[in-house]
Amino acid sequence: MGKTLKAGPNSIWLQENATETRVKGIDLSKYRTIAFATHGAMAGDIGGVGEAGLILTPPKQGTLEDDGYLSASEIAKLKLNADWVVLSACNTAAADGTPGAEGLSGLAKAFFYAGARSLFVSHWPVASDATVPLTTSMLREYEANPGQGKAEAHRKAMMALMATPDHPEYAHPIFWAPFVIVGEGAR
Repeated sequence: MGKTLKAGPNSIWLQENATETRVKGIDLSKYRTIAFATHGAMAGDIGGVGEAGLILTPPKQGTLEDDGYLSASEIAKLKLNADWVVLSACNTAAADGTPGAEGLSGLAKAFFYAGARSLFVSHWPVASDATVPLTTSMLREYEANPGQGKAEAHRKAMMALMATPDHPEYAHPIFWAPFVIVGEGAR
């Protein structure tokens, strides 16, 4: 799908170094776009864990501060100044797990509380093989023309994904429909 995204002066790529300790130790308020490409868990998905979270690189020795699970309550304590947080993971728009809770009350709410102005989130499990080109295309599109807005960059990336010649199956909504932009944030 074209050129690769590169880390610039306002970005950092942690990849396999994305531990809780590292994420919590970075001054995230310096970054306008923050992306997590990982596994998202809804409240109750993991035994004994009653809140939504992101699964990060596990530490060699787990502690209370770094167990490899960045929970919604830990996310809410982060200090962000992000125009956009991209949560390229399953179920990141899900409810917080309390009976009758509304969608976006889990991870999404935590990231907004932490200082995100807009989010890219999913309503159900996602297919990683299609999510990678969707999110990278969307980020490239937005970087090339931020004035169009995040939702338009997302729409263009969905259209490009649906038209992928070597993957005609990507035209099916299961590959692109889980994701939405919540809040346009600063434009």
